Amino acid sequence: MAEIDGQKKAEIQKQAQEILDNFSKALARVEIKKKEFNKIEGGFRGEGAGLEGDASFREIMFNNAPSKSGDSIIAEKKSW
Repeated sequence: MAEIDGQKKAEIQKQAQEILDNFSKALARVEIKKKEFNKIEGGFRGEGAGLEGDASFREIMFNNAPSKSGDSIIAEKKSW
């Protein structure tokens, strides 16, 4: 019985090796296209005077805020 199991094991190993060999041959035929990335540097805004804020927007935001402290809106982190 142990010899039969040994023979089955050897047969399975042989089949597995054949599958791996076939797969590696198939992979050798695959052509890979190289991708190049655009090298755009920067991404920062120039410093200077910012746009003037809208006073009515600020008032609306503070009126809609459930919690506020002075000039800050108190908001929960990761609550959604």
